[in-house]
Amino acid sequence: MLYRKWVSFIKLTLRQEEIIRLVKENQPITSEQLAERLSVTRAALRPDLAILTMTGILDARPKVGYIFSQKPSHSFIYDYIRNIKVQDIMSKPVLVTEGTTVYDAIVHLFLNDVGTLFVENNTFLTGAVSRKDLLKIAMGATDTHQVPVGVIMTRMPNIVFVEKEDNAYLAAQRIIEHEVDSLPVVERIIEGPKENFKIIGKISKTNITKLFVKIGESSL
Repeated sequence: MLYRKWVSFIKLTLRQEEIIRLVKENQPITSEQLAERLSVTRAALRPDLAILTMTGILDARPKVGYIFSQKPSHSFIYDYIRNIKVQDIMSKPVLVTEGTTVYDAIVHLFLNDVGTLFVENNTFLTGAVSRKDLLKIAMGATDTHQVPVGVIMTRMPNIVFVEKEDNAYLAAQRIIEHEVDSLPVVERIIEGPKENFKIIGKISKTNITKLFVKIGESSL
């Protein structure tokens, strides 16, 4: 049952549970009637009703009111995120070369306030170096002015990436599954039998967070 699936996925408030009960018992019911029965204003109910309709628990029928949803599948939020492409929310990557020293990489990391630097060679992605990688070597006795990032970076093909036509849900899923700060966005370049990956952007936890804030703002 869809309602039970969503209840197990999100934590509903007591008022949202009460709204669902009232709708099921009195459907269709308007927001004015709900507000009266709950002794609150319509404005106070607006966020709750937005959440319940966006998650697919309730349906809003113009000039009729709210009804309990019998939708068999996913919700508005699911559809919305699946339809947003990586290219719509990606940002500019911070790039270095394999010969960049660890010291300079650390400077780039903090000046640009990022968690990962991507390493390129002639615009093609060759590796990635994270804040953790740089911290590990900086805490040792290594001369960071002498060691290049090519020594400590994670190399292709061991880098998880996305492409611009992938959806935001897939990007978020990969960030969580692989426990990384960000993913490079690449374009495949085929040159004979060889396949290279041109880096054209990045998608990070910040990009995903901004997307969810945007979804929240659009529902108010």
